[in-house]
Amino acid sequence: MSAAATLRALHHGPRLPLVLPGPWDAAAARVFADAGFPALATPSAGIAAALGHEDGRTPPAEMFAAIARIVRAVDVPVTADVEAGYGLSARELVGRLLDAGAAGCNLEDSDHAAGALRDAEEQAAWLAEVRAEAGDALVINARIDTYLRGVEGERETAETVRRGLLYAAAGADCVYPILAPPALLSALAAAIGRPVNALAVPGGPDPEELGALGAARITFGGGLQRAAMATLAEVAERLRGGRPAEG
Repeated sequence: MSAAATLRALHHGPRLPLVLPGPWDAAAARVFADAGFPALATPSAGIAAALGHEDGRTPPAEMFAAIARIVRAVDVPVTADVEAGYGLSARELVGRLLDAGAAGCNLEDSDHAAGALRDAEEQAAWLAEVRAEAGDALVINARIDTYLRGVEGERETAETVRRGLLYAAAGADCVYPILAPPALLSALAAAIGRPVNALAVPGGPDPEELGALGAARITFGGGLQRAAMATLAEVAERLRGGRPAEG
């Protein structure tokens, strides 16, 4: 099986939810792969921080280079968060993802220049172009930012379902209603008819609980990179205080 076929099958396997740790560099990727995770999902925020950029400000060339290093470091499929596609055409985006060795991609429907949601029909048309260019070579995770951006009239759930159906029809393998209330995950999955990705956040339900609530796939955004940096900060404090760092 190809990496994309393997990743796609994991969304429907017997061991759900599919937990996808987010490596921000090759070393972190090896740690997660060695721990036995069957696939990984790069976080744009974590990579941005590792490269010294603000979230959303990583130059595309640096992002794709980082993805390629992560893919080369492990023997499991890697899906890549490429934000809103960096203004690339579908052909160029797919080409860069495949050149980097990615098995899938995360594409969000925020218009960052406008600070708002992109028109749903335009986003669906673009996703259809990406699917046509990629064929079966990429697993497309369509992020839906309704709960992140807010919807006029507080109709986030209805708009999430509407967008999810459009994106599914355009060829998305799964949908990612980021920050959706966990209690709604099962209903969203049923209404949209695609596996749902949930974001695990500190203080929220853990991956097992999110799976029980209806999520088929769990990601962490930049959370794991931030947790690692918090641990490193503790090590730095011990060093500064003259105490030996553990290990």
